[in-house]
Amino acid sequence: MFNSNKPFILITGATGAIGPRVVHALDQAEFWIRAFSVDTPTAGMFPQSVEVLIGDVTDQVAVQSAMEGVDAVVHMAALLHIVNPPPAMREKYERINVGGTATVVEAAIKAGAKRVVLFSTIAVYGPSDGCVLDEQSPTQPETFYAQTKLFAEQIILNARGADGQPLGTVLRLGAVYGSRIKGNYERLTQALARNRFIPIGNGFNRRTLVYDKDVGRAAALAVSHHAAAGQVFNVTDGELHTLNEIIESICSALGRKPPRLSLPVAPTHALVGLVEKGSHAIGLIPPITREMIEKYIEDIAVDGRRIQKELDFVPRYDLKTGWEETIREMRA
Repeated sequence: MFNSNKPFILITGATGAIGPRVVHALDQAEFWIRAFSVDTPTAGMFPQSVEVLIGDVTDQVAVQSAMEGVDAVVHMAALLHIVNPPPAMREKYERINVGGTATVVEAAIKAGAKRVVLFSTIAVYGPSDGCVLDEQSPTQPETFYAQTKLFAEQIILNARGADGQPLGTVLRLGAVYGSRIKGNYERLTQALARNRFIPIGNGFNRRTLVYDKDVGRAAALAVSHHAAAGQVFNVTDGELHTLNEIIESICSALGRKPPRLSLPVAPTHALVGLVEKGSHAIGLIPPITREMIEKYIEDIAVDGRRIQKELDFVPRYDLKTGWEETIREMRA
């Protein structure tokens, strides 16, 4: 796609949870890299050849300056999902996830960049409810995060270069895990490591995961492959996993046996509701909410074969090897 033997790539959100993996993957793929983020990288986070700029994707001047001379962009900077965000947070989600994407695309077009790759999420689909979803499935985003990511996707897919050809590629990531990842899987891992976790329900609900190093490799393909322009791809490890299988893989990597007991869904949901109401009544934040229970038992099954077929993406990490490496790195 590029004329140069070593194209120049701008990576926004480079210091985030996935950012260093993406930077290293693109470095290994022999791209020149400019990292752009609001936070200063820690020592050794990036290879020495990486150029580092500090800035905000909502700052048009900073983004246009960062875009100078680049051939392509990997746009990861975003406000991520949080549980139960207050209504006032919607404006912040829209400003960063939608407005920031529009700013990046506008600057990329002005700079003559040939590709903008957006990191999106399979959360734009909503629950799969027993089906297996693919890129043609309807989108039903339920959270501020997923809703604003879907808006950002449209900005990317509508973008055109000077030649009128599509400029953007959307990567809808499965639940990303790895040693730097925060959120549900970090909490689950820590709870299992301390023997402080009791599953809820039968554990047969499905999840769609991808290891962070495989995400980096998918980005390297999407930024340069001619067939990626104007397309949407789910990025997964190529399999669907039950929650039981995920817990077993984490426990195996920890050297522990998985929990034997589980709690029934309906009584647990009712009890958590009482705790939630009681906590609110006395001005406390409840330690667990009904929304957390509902998310835990949710079925999310997404097909990741299209990127494998069209871009020759081959995931290198299955559930076992991915969690073994994650736990090794966490312990280190």
